[in-house]
Amino acid sequence: MAGFESTLEYLLDWVANLPPILVWLFFALSNLTENVFPPWPGDTVTAFGGFLLARGKIGFWSLFTSTLVGNLIGAWLMYSFGHHLLAWLKHRNFPFKAELYDEEAIQKTLNWFSRNSVIVVVFSRFSAGIRFFVSIVAGMVEMNPILFFSCFSIAVSIWCGILIYAGHYLGSHWEIVVEFLAVYNEIISILLVSAGIGFLIYRHKNKSKTKAP
Repeated sequence: MAGFESTLEYLLDWVANLPPILVWLFFALSNLTENVFPPWPGDTVTAFGGFLLARGKIGFWSLFTSTLVGNLIGAWLMYSFGHHLLAWLKHRNFPFKAELYDEEAIQKTLNWFSRNSVIVVVFSRFSAGIRFFVSIVAGMVEMNPILFFSCFSIAVSIWCGILIYAGHYLGSHWEIVVEFLAVYNEIISILLVSAGIGFLIYRHKNKSKTKAP
């Protein structure tokens, strides 16, 4: 992990000396990558963008549009993937399909998502742990693309705006944002896991009551 952090630090130092157009492309690519490869620290890079903004290396609108465009392209790729994934799961045979593919459970999940799609899409942007999956599920349920990308754009604008402002405000101490994100994501992960366990327990109890004479 330390090796990755030092590599990332070197990469960010290198980016700081690039021409403006390449800086724009870097931040767009970073946000795209985060949507298709969750381990990539996209939020950290965006906060660093706020630091570069404070140093005058990139303008606000350039940084903002690069993060928005990158996120939208990445979300579109995952949405398209999800759109084709459900049909593939239904009609293709693959190892351990009987154990891994439960059509009834998947359909219940998709129905729940359809009922709460707007809220889920908006709030997923504020959690690194689930934002990757939400675009895929939105494609699986064929959520209205205009509605999906509108909600997604609003959420990206708010979240990335916060990160950019924080990085700009803290200047050379922008790494404090990264420390905050680590704690924030840990808390969100614990809450999500707790909610998931609670849901499974609730579902198990309901099944037991249904089967009882």
